[in-house]
Amino acid sequence: MAERMIQYFVPDTVQGQRADKVFADSFADVSRARLQRAFDSGRVTYKGVIIDKGYKLNGPGKLHASLEELEKGVGPQAVAIPLEIVYEDASIVVVNKAAGMITHPGNGTSEDTLVHALLHHTDGALSSVGSPERPGIVHRLDKETTGLIVVAKTDLAHHRLASAFSERNTYKCYQAFILGVPLLKSGTCREPIGRHPVHRTRMSVQGSGRTAHTEWKVESIYGDQAARVTCVIHTGRTHQIRVHMSHLKHPLLGDISYGFKANRLPEIVVPRVMLHAAELHFPHPETEKKVCLKAPAPADFEILEQRLRASN
Repeated sequence: MAERMIQYFVPDTVQGQRADKVFADSFADVSRARLQRAFDSGRVTYKGVIIDKGYKLNGPGKLHASLEELEKGVGPQAVAIPLEIVYEDASIVVVNKAAGMITHPGNGTSEDTLVHALLHHTDGALSSVGSPERPGIVHRLDKETTGLIVVAKTDLAHHRLASAFSERNTYKCYQAFILGVPLLKSGTCREPIGRHPVHRTRMSVQGSGRTAHTEWKVESIYGDQAARVTCVIHTGRTHQIRVHMSHLKHPLLGDISYGFKANRLPEIVVPRVMLHAAELHFPHPETEKKVCLKAPAPADFEILEQRLRASN
């Protein structure tokens, strides 16, 4: 197994601090998961003695760790799949994801996920934070959702992007087609979202759920059949837009899991859940400068809009 050796000479100023915190603060490019594995397997020493992660440092001395590197052949493998790259540099890559592509491997998936494609595109240069099945993945888009997703190529980028998303220091704007036309032209939904109590693959609005905040605005209407909306999400709950719009009695076109029924639009072919991640802003993990990216609506959005207009 390949290993990386790191060491830190402890000064008096950090006396009394936990060993794991000192390591994490001193090596921002090393994931906490890798440090945890090193502590668990007895490969961290202080003054030459093996210690656990909760050990409190008691004076000057050398803190040393042997970190395992992910071996080739472990986790998903690179597969040559075409990608639309919107932005890329040494620390991140942003993709305009196609409909039908799953973000990362899981139960029942094949070797055609975004992770497989990115491993080929980057020659394996994705962050090692978290699960080996999800290298580089900071956030995700549903299988049928198109649009912008940012992926980390380094551990440092992963940590900083994850912080930006969790601290809501990002801007995420989506386009969607919804069933029916709201009475209001815009609004806000703050209903909490949690796992559905019966259908465990779905989410639902429930009092015990986690805070969720979606702003929506009607952009176009097509008779009384449907509307095109933009949705800005201030939280990142699973299926958030789909759940909130369904709760408002306007499920996304094509979203049979959350209330769409094809017989409401008998003459219109809806190819998928009509949701597109159109705009994404975030602080660059290295420079901290704001990165602002847009992805135009995909072809099936424009085709559907033409059909909706023609039917009225």
